[in-house]
Amino acid sequence: MTRTSGSSSPRRAIVIGGSMSGLFAASLLRKAGWETDIYERSDVELRGRGAGIVTHPDLIQSLERSGAQLTDLGVTVHERVALDSEGNVIERLPYEQIVTSWDRLHQIVRATIPHGTHHLGYNLKTIEQTADSVTAIFENGERVTGDILVGADGFRSVVRNMFAPEIQPTYAGYVVWRGLADEGLISKGAHEAIFDKFAFFLPPHNKNIGYPIAGPDNDLRPGHRRWNWVWYRAVAQAELNEMLVDEDGVHHAVSIPPPKVRGDVIARLKEDARNFLPPPMWEILSRVSKPFFTPIYDLLVDRMVYGRVALIGDAAAVARPHVGMGIAKAGTDAEVLADALSISPDLFEGLAQFERERLPIAGKAVAQGRSLGEYMLEQGSPGEGAKSEHWREFHSIPGILKHTASSAFLYSA
Repeated sequence: MTRTSGSSSPRRAIVIGGSMSGLFAASLLRKAGWETDIYERSDVELRGRGAGIVTHPDLIQSLERSGAQLTDLGVTVHERVALDSEGNVIERLPYEQIVTSWDRLHQIVRATIPHGTHHLGYNLKTIEQTADSVTAIFENGERVTGDILVGADGFRSVVRNMFAPEIQPTYAGYVVWRGLADEGLISKGAHEAIFDKFAFFLPPHNKNIGYPIAGPDNDLRPGHRRWNWVWYRAVAQAELNEMLVDEDGVHHAVSIPPPKVRGDVIARLKEDARNFLPPPMWEILSRVSKPFFTPIYDLLVDRMVYGRVALIGDAAAVARPHVGMGIAKAGTDAEVLADALSISPDLFEGLAQFERERLPIAGKAVAQGRSLGEYMLEQGSPGEGAKSEHWREFHSIPGILKHTASSAFLYSA
C-alpha cells in the first residue's frame, strides 16, 4: 500500500482499530475521497462488545454521513423517571431519545466498509514516518504505507502509547455493572413500572439506571426486546484489584473480559442489590444471566496529532459513561478529520485544524463526565458562589436526569 510522492492517485489512510472509531474513520475518509484500510488486532469480527447505547443528534449525523442504514435503529423512550427505594416515581423529565445497542451500531457502520479493506489479526508493532509517508509495521512482518495513520484503537491504544506513553487511564474510584434482561422474563409489574422508560435510582454514591433496547438480531417486537441494566458503585482500589482476578487466579490489568468475572463477585453484587435496589430494578437484575463490570477511568491527551498520526475516539479521550457519548464523540472526531483534510490543500494544516477543533471538545466531554461522577464519591459541602450552583446542579436528582447521556453541554456557553 505504498503511494509515491507526487502521484495523482488517491491519498491513503491506515486505520488502526476495527471498533466504532475505526469504522467511522474509514467510512468517512472514504466518502471524502481517501482510500482506507482498517487493521484490527482481533482475529474475529468484534461483536457483542457492550450493551445499550444512547444516541444523540451528533451520532445520528455521523451515521447519516457514513451512509449507514438507520432503519430500525433502536427503541424510542419519551421520558426519564427517578424512583425511590420502594419503586415509586419521585421525579419525571420529558426527554425523547433513541436508545440502541453497540451491536446494532457496529452492524450498520460495518456494512459501509468495502469488502477486502477490513483486515483481522493485525497486531501493530511500530510506526515509521518520513516527510512523505507513514508506515505501520505489524507483528506478522507486514508493512503498510500511506499518507496518514489514524489511531482508533481504544482507551488502551497501542498507537497512543508509542507517542505519549506517559498518558494512561486514571481510575475514578468506582465501577459500572451492566447486564441485559430479556423482556419476556420480566414480570408485568416491573414491566409496567419502568420498561418503556429511561429509569434512575439515585441514592448517595450510587447510580442505578436502565432503558429498553432491541432483542437479539435487532428484534424490536414487543415481548422480544431487552432491558439494559446499569449500576455504578464505588469500589476502593484494593477491592478492585481483587475483583479483577478471574477464576484461574489470573489478574487482569485495567479491566476484565466479561466472561472472566468470577461467580463469587457476581454473587456479592446480587446479595448487595437484594435489599438495596427498588423492586423493579432488583427483579430485572435477577433476570440477567451474567452481569459484568467495567472500572471507570479518565483519560485525556494534550495532543491528538503526531506528525502524520492522528488519534480519535477513546484513544484520545475517555469521558465517563454518564455522558453517554463515547461513540458519538468518535463519529464526530472522524467527521472533522475527514472535513479538515478535504478543505485544506496542505495535509499537515488539515491535521492541525482537526486537532484545534476537537481537542477542546474532548476536554469538555471529560470534564462533564467528571462533574456527573462527583455524585458517586463526593457528598461534602458545596462551597460558595458559582461552585455552589454547580455542586447543587450535579448533586440533585433533576440535574442528574437532565445532564446524563446528553450532549447539550457541548453547545452551552
